[in-house]
Amino acid sequence: MPSSSASFFRGLLELLYPPACLACAQVLPVRAFFCETCDTAVERVPPACCRTCAEPGRFPSGECPRCQLHPPPFARAWAPFAHEGPVSRAIHRFKYEDHPELAEPLGELLAHEARAFLRHAPALLVALPLHSRRFRERQYDQTQLLAGALAKTTGSRAPVGLLSRTRETQRQVGLSEAERARNVSEAFIASPSVAGQSLLLIDDVFTTGATTRAAATALRDAGAAHIEVLTIARAYSLGS
Repeated sequence: MPSSSASFFRGLLELLYPPACLACAQVLPVRAFFCETCDTAVERVPPACCRTCAEPGRFPSGECPRCQLHPPPFARAWAPFAHEGPVSRAIHRFKYEDHPELAEPLGELLAHEARAFLRHAPALLVALPLHSRRFRERQYDQTQLLAGALAKTTGSRAPVGLLSRTRETQRQVGLSEAERARNVSEAFIASPSVAGQSLLLIDDVFTTGATTRAAATALRDAGAAHIEVLTIARAYSLGS
C-alpha cells in the first residue's frame, strides 16, 4: 500500500498535471492511458505472429522468413501493440515532441500489456541508447526513460551505461531493409559488465529489427548469456 505522503503527492501532481490521453492529449476525468475514442482505435499484435520476432502473420514453420534466413542474436522479441493509430501517435509525442513525462504512463502501459511476457523475461533491462549528439539536441533519452519507468513498475533494474552508440546513424525511417542494416552495423558497444548476464533489451518500436539486431550483437559480443527484446509497438514489416 502506498504511504499517505506518496498518495498526497500523487494527488497533487494529478491536480497540477491532470491525466490526459497519451495519443491526443485530451484531459481525462480519471486516470487512463487513452481517451475513449483513441482506446477503441488501439491495435494489438495478433496472436498469429513469428515466435521469434513477433512479426505479424501466419508462418508454416512458426518463424518468419527473415528469422529463418538470418537467425537473430536474441532469443525472442515481442511487443503488445501494432505501430498504428493512437499508439504510434503516443510514441511520436514522447519521442519527437518534447514530452519526456510520457515515459511513466507508457512504462505502466507496457508493464500491464506485456505482463505475461515479462513473467519469464530477464529482470535486467538495457535501453537501446541515443547517440550523444542526438541526446544533446533532445535533452533526454526516451528509451532510457521508458526502461526506467518499466523497471520502477515491475521491480526490475535498468542501469545506465550497459550499452552505448559508437557513432551517429541516420534515422531508419524511409530506408530499405538493407540500408537499415548497413546504417546501424557496428554502431553499438556494450559494457564488459554484461558478461554472463541475462538481459531484456528495451526500445519503443520494432520494425525490421536491424537496430535491435545490431544492439543485441554488441551485447552478445561482450559476453551476454541471454538476450530478449521488448518494445511498445511492432510494425508490419513483411507486408501481408
